[in-house]
Amino acid sequence: MRALNFNHLRYFWAVAHDGNLTKAAERLNLSPSALSVQIQKLEHQMGHPLFERAGKRLVLTEAGQIALDYADSVFEAGDELMSTLAGRPQASRQILRVGALTTLSRNFQLEFLRPLVGRPDVELIVRSGTTRELLAQLEAHAIDVVLSNSATQRDARASFRNHLLDEQPVSLVGRPRRDSEPFRFPDDLRTVPILLPSLDSDIRLGFDRLVDLAGIRPIILAEVDDMAMLRLLAREREGVTLVPPIVVRDELETGVLVEHCRIPQLTERFYAIVQNRRFPNQLLGDLLARYDRPGSPPSDDD
Repeated sequence: MRALNFNHLRYFWAVAHDGNLTKAAERLNLSPSALSVQIQKLEHQMGHPLFERAGKRLVLTEAGQIALDYADSVFEAGDELMSTLAGRPQASRQILRVGALTTLSRNFQLEFLRPLVGRPDVELIVRSGTTRELLAQLEAHAIDVVLSNSATQRDARASFRNHLLDEQPVSLVGRPRRDSEPFRFPDDLRTVPILLPSLDSDIRLGFDRLVDLAGIRPIILAEVDDMAMLRLLAREREGVTLVPPIVVRDELETGVLVEHCRIPQLTERFYAIVQNRRFPNQLLGDLLARYDRPGSPPSDDD
């Protein structure tokens, strides 16, 4: 293989960050046709297309995203060289881009990412959004993984795979009760008000089925689609809150909240959704490998 032409790589790097050939050509003082030829030469040398068109924009292919990560590292290394020679050394880092559902427990996100947190050679980029937004970013190779509490559908167009990471119990938690009587589920919900996740939540749907079967109409204080807000309201309001205990782990450990009742019929599942790739991110592979052990929950791979 011939040595990499760094001029071609620089041109590709400029277009990838602009997302527009014409704008990049203007900035590089080249004609769009000349810049296009340089990109084609780089693609020919690498043996993979680096861009595909989406309307008027150029979108990176999987190989293009990999090439951009390396190009960023190459040109960052040049900056580091200059900084080092100027007495300001820097350290190069690997990058993992994570998308997390807006409603997902922050504690669970931290547990998943903990092995990488604080590593000087790793840069973590965490983005929040809806399932639709994050899956679109995953398909466009803008992120490496989506953390969600719902599995996504697999289809031929987008080869998503669901890794079941964990399955957590669901409980009714709240402030310590003045009496010592155990909470009776579901009967006590006739008089004890409750904070609930929104109807978009799987555990909410399961909860609604249980109380419907029992003929109970609970007194709903609020419906919240953000687990962080649900956690705050659970500390502030009387009554009980329907959550996986991991969401309020710190409050349970300090005694601010107590677990009144575990609901054995309900669990919440946590997934890492990835896309089949020819060039998987090694950092992500290392994280997922922690869950691929005897006795761990199954995934699409099993």
